[in-house]
This record gives sequence, structure tokens and C-alpha cells, in this order.
Amino acid sequence: MLPLRIAWRYLLAKKTHAAVNIISLISMVGVAVATAAIVIVLSVFNGFSDLALGHLSVIDPQVKVLPVSGKAISNGDSVAAVVGRLECIESASPVIDERGLMVYGGHQMPVVFKGVGHGYSRISDIDRCVVDGGFTDSAYNMPCALVCVGVAYNIDVHPGQDVALYVPRRQGRINTANPATAFRADSLLVSGVFRVDQPEYDTDRIIIPLDVARRLLLYDHEASSIDIRIREGWDIGEAIQEIKSVVGDSYKVQDRLQQQEASFRMISIEKWVTFMMLAFILLVSSFNIISTLSMLVLEKRDNLLTLRAVGASESMVRRIFICLGWLISAIGGMVGILVGVCLSLAQQYGGFIHLSADPASLTITAYPVRVDFMDLITVVIVVVIIGFITSQITSMFIRGQLRDRT
Repeated sequence: MLPLRIAWRYLLAKKTHAAVNIISLISMVGVAVATAAIVIVLSVFNGFSDLALGHLSVIDPQVKVLPVSGKAISNGDSVAAVVGRLECIESASPVIDERGLMVYGGHQMPVVFKGVGHGYSRISDIDRCVVDGGFTDSAYNMPCALVCVGVAYNIDVHPGQDVALYVPRRQGRINTANPATAFRADSLLVSGVFRVDQPEYDTDRIIIPLDVARRLLLYDHEASSIDIRIREGWDIGEAIQEIKSVVGDSYKVQDRLQQQEASFRMISIEKWVTFMMLAFILLVSSFNIISTLSMLVLEKRDNLLTLRAVGASESMVRRIFICLGWLISAIGGMVGILVGVCLSLAQQYGGFIHLSADPASLTITAYPVRVDFMDLITVVIVVVIIGFITSQITSMFIRGQLRDRT
């Protein structure tokens, strides 16, 4: 296309005034820096999302069955048995999630306890997160509790020590003269301490035997949910459909992402809000192209007169400068994407930027980064759209100048 060829020659040609070259370079650099920043930021968010997902895969079950309404599944053992008989299921177990108060010595702390059945390690990989002691149901004829690092630190408890767990009484009369009657309590032996490196798990979580949780809550066969592990080789999506066909519409079946939907939605919202802010910065940076083209109109005045003399229309001359704006935006955008991808890959595989916290307390020492091809496509589309917007604005701005100069 002739306007594009002329625009390319104008871009590469030596200018009479050095300021025109400098402004053109500044325009490209501005677009490149903003584009590179978008690529890097999106890659960092991808890395943190993968990090969160990796941690979730350690402690959360692959699939969870929850009641659509109400707090508990009344026939939890039966539902677990029905689900467990499916060919695609390796193991299914009822669990109870509730809040209580843990007391040790002169310390006390509100906790969220999870009551799990025997062999729960076949469903969750929580035993991989144990940093002190071990994960067991009972020891020395006492039920055991596995506590998170936050609980262990706040109440100063260690494996081998006895703790008391209090839960508000669900049934029966309460003696107002004796507040202790408002609670049911049980003693537990701390068998170990776990750490997942996520605040929602490492602050106040403990894991106790299912029969202890039911005894405290006066449950018989109830369960808060059914935790499930899918048999290796089966597709999780297909397994979920089979589970839904068995349990019916009274229950909802969630995979790991759906179990933590709020957390991942927040990461996604932060990612794309940041993306929009950087895209706006890219748009502002692209406005430098307008001033660049305005100066080029003055620079190429004699050339424009020659073009008009040999029959070039005003529309063609305007398209030359629109193409020139596209070239500046495209070159800057491509350079920015290349720089952003190179820096992101260097961090992804080299980890040259480290986290500032104490390395001994972290599972990772460098910022997590992952380059996503779809993010790059999105950035390319944004660069193209911004180039189009800039070119249209440029067209309106220089139309009057072309009429005056030519």
C-alpha cells in the first residue's frame, strides 16, 4: 500500500530538525515502556495465582460436596458411602467445619476446627504440610489435634501437650449462674503443627478427629461436607458430573477453584484493574504520537506539496500520517512486548528479584512469574486499539494543518 510505504520512508528518513527525531523516539519509548509494564504485571499476577493454586492443592480436597441450603448434611455418612462407591472415586469422607475456643495453660484463642475421619490423608495432602510432629488420629489413648503455626505460636503449644477445645452448646439448658455450662469441651493431644503459607489456613485452623467434632456438636451422622479424592486417570470434570447425578440437586459439587472462588476472584479483579490502569497509561503515552505527527507535517511540508502536485488527494496524504502513527505505535508496542516477555521469562526461570522477607519463613524466595500466551494476545489487541484511537485523533488534528500547508 502506497501510503504505508511512504510513511515507512518518512519514519526512517533523516529529519532536518533533530527535535523531530527525539520526539519520535520518545513516543516509541513511551509506548514500549507502558507495554512492557503491562506484560510484566500480568505475568506477576499469573505467578501469584499459580502459587495460591499450588498451595490449595495441598490441603483442599479435589472435590467437595456441600448442601445447597442449611449448614449440615443430615445423612453425611450415607452420602459419603454412596459417592465412594462410584468407579471414579478413590476415597470420600464426611467432615465437619466449625468454630470453637482452644485453651492451653493461661492462653486461649478462637479457632476454626475441621473434624476428619480416619484415613483422611488419602483425600488431602495435609501431612505434606506438617513442620513439627505428625498427623494422627490418636496417641496415648487420647484424640489428637493437628494445629496450624498461628495457633501454636499464639497459645505457645507444642506437639505432645494437652489442650482443651470448647464449643458452644447446641442443645440443652444453660445454667446462667455457671457460664461453663454454655459450652461442651474435650481434651486433645497436640500431635503436630502444619504450615500452608496462606494466612487463611495458617492463622487459626486445627484438624481434629471426626468423632470428637460430632461429640462436641451433639451430631450423630451429620457432616458439613463430603471431601473427595478422584481416582488417578479420571477427568475431574467428568467425575463431578457423575457425583452430581448421584447426589441430586440438594447438593452442590465444587472443585478446588470453586471452593476458593472468592480468593481467586479477588486476584483476577486486582489483575485486570491493574491492567486497565496501565492500559490508560499506555493510551496517555500514545498521545505523544500526535505531537510527533504534527511536527512531521511541518517537517515534510515541501514533500506534501510535491505529492499534491502529482495528484495525491488530501485523503491519501492524511492516510500517510495515520499509517505513520500506526507504525510508531506498533513498533513501540512490539518492542515493549518483547522486553516484557524477556524480563518475565528471566524472572520465571532465573528468579533474580527476591522477596524482602526472611527467606527462612518463605516457601519461595523470588517473585513468582508466569508468562501467559493469552495475556500477550490481549496486550497486542490493546496496542492495536490504542493505535487506532490515536490515529483517528491524529487524523482530526492534522486535517486542518494539511489544508493550510498544502
